[in-house]
This record gives sequence, structure tokens and C-alpha cells, in this order.
Amino acid sequence: MARDNNSAATTAQNTNEVQKNTYEELLSGNRLFVEQELEKDPDFFKKLASGQSPQVLWIGCSDSRVPANQVTNTKPGEVFVHRNIANVCVHSDMNMLSVLDYSVNVLKVKHVIVAGHYGCGGVAAAMSRKQFGLIDNWLRHIKDVYRLHSHELDLITDPAVRADRLVELNVIEQVFNLCKTTIIQNAWKERTDLEVHGWVVDIRTGLVKDLKVSCSNTDNLSKVFALDAVTPAS
Repeated sequence: MARDNNSAATTAQNTNEVQKNTYEELLSGNRLFVEQELEKDPDFFKKLASGQSPQVLWIGCSDSRVPANQVTNTKPGEVFVHRNIANVCVHSDMNMLSVLDYSVNVLKVKHVIVAGHYGCGGVAAAMSRKQFGLIDNWLRHIKDVYRLHSHELDLITDPAVRADRLVELNVIEQVFNLCKTTIIQNAWKERTDLEVHGWVVDIRTGLVKDLKVSCSNTDNLSKVFALDAVTPAS
């Protein structure tokens, strides 16, 4: 029993050391980042502190393998970012809507990109019948996408291919969900330079697949979703 206790204590100590080292690496990585940026441009952080004017809103997955700036080779200040499990955009998510409203109406971004990725764990989980806990309520949105396209997805016999296709269909549905919002539609009534796009990042190659569902007006929405302008109060 004493030997087991010693072994458990050693394991716990090793785990704590790994956690401590990982944390310290983050701090040292920050210092290295600052040094490298200042070496390239001594005024880099002064410029960042003066404000932001990104042209792009990226709505992506929280997966650690698909960071917006690295994927698009952009610099800090060039992309406004919102991320959640499986890049879902629903009208009940006040967090996403707040980001969308700020980026469209204050920052005046010109491109809103929904970026999914192959190998998405959220999509894989939504395809299963397992219970995962609280996240099951979030995954319901992806299950709904499956239901809408089950006539196509159920014909795909290879599970990996089916998952890849659901990733694509999920992005497409989220693009149209954004287009249904009053935020996007009201902006379109005032501007002609705003577009919503759907991408999938292939983490096996690093390349982006443009799903060719870009929208700059309500033409692709059914009439029940294309909204008239707000009627002024008399």
C-alpha cells in the first residue's frame, strides 16, 4: 500500500511539473513574440494600441488547430474573431450576435467568413447517439443540419466522407443563418460592400476550400426570411 501511495504521489508531482512548465512556456512565448515583433517594427505595439480597423470577421471553430490569423497569414489587428464549438451561428446566441453587430455596424467589416474545418469534433459528436453532457444542447443545432440534409447524408456509406460533407453543410447553413439576421440585412440596405462567405479549412493540408456560397444580398433567401426595412414610428 505504501508503494502505491508513493507511486501516486510521484505521478501527481510529475503532472504538476508538466502543468507548471506549460504555463511558464506561455509566458516565455509571449516575451519572445514581443521581442520578435519589436525587432521587425519598433512601433508595432504603438500602432496596435492606437485602434483597430479589420476588414474581416472570422466566425470559426474553437478547435486549437484552426487559428484565424495563422490560417490566413494575417497580422494582429486585421481579423476580428469569434469562435465556438463547430462554428455555429444561431439567432439565440447573444454572444455571437453581439460580435456580429459590433463588427458590422461599428468596425464596418466588409467580409464575414464562417470557417469550419474537416475533422471537427463537434460535428463528429453530433453524428453520434452518445450523450456528452451540457454540450448536447449545443450539438442539437448541428443535428438539425443533419436532419435537413439526411436525404443526402444517409446515402454516403463512408463515415469519414459523411462527416466531411456534414462539415460543409453545417458551414453553408450557418452562412444562411447569418444572412437571416436583421444585423446583416439592415447593413445590406445601407451598404453594398458587405459579403458573407463559407469556408472549410482542410487541416490535413492547411488549405481553405471556398464553398462558393458567398452572399451580398437576400436573393438566396426564401421570402419569409427576407425582411423589409423597419417602418418608422408615426
